Amino acid sequence: MNYNINLPFTDADVSMLRAGDIINASGIIYTARDAAHKRLTEQIKNKEVLPFEIKNSIIYYVGPTPERDGRPVGACGPTTSYRMDSYSPLLLDLGLSAMIGKGKRDESVRLSIIKNKALYLGAIGGAGAYLSKCVIKSEIVAYEDLGSEAIRKFTVKDFPLVVLIDSLGNDYYKKTERN
Repeated sequence: MNYNINLPFTDADVSMLRAGDIINASGIIYTARDAAHKRLTEQIKNKEVLPFEIKNSIIYYVGPTPERDGRPVGACGPTTSYRMDSYSPLLLDLGLSAMIGKGKRDESVRLSIIKNKALYLGAIGGAGAYLSKCVIKSEIVAYEDLGSEAIRKFTVKDFPLVVLIDSLGNDYYKKTERN
């Protein structure tokens, strides 16, 4: 199925989406990669105020290149998600509604997605220049010293995504594997 969805996701959105569904998402997503995830989890463990509300948010695993050609960001293709696997269950337990990246996730992440009724979404790897055209605004919200890995707040319009793991734990990669 194909859906046009305004973010943040509602509970109804999350529960209707299934592995393999295509989404054109419009709204707010946050960016964070390895270094930002490490800092976020340290802040959580130290009971510090976080730079954005995790509950109902979406984190995109990306380190965009600098803005160019009048666009708010340069290329912004997804990074490999497994590097965030050790951090993801904690963020999902705090209400993170979805993660965007590429590649398979480990079983602990899949089980946490089920437990927290969340989603794992895929963006098209190798299409960072195309994806940047879907970002209409970008602002740094935390960890500016991390450069491209700083946490940014993206406003996106018709950002193309595929559901890779749905809230029931159905995994698109497993569904499409050939024996």
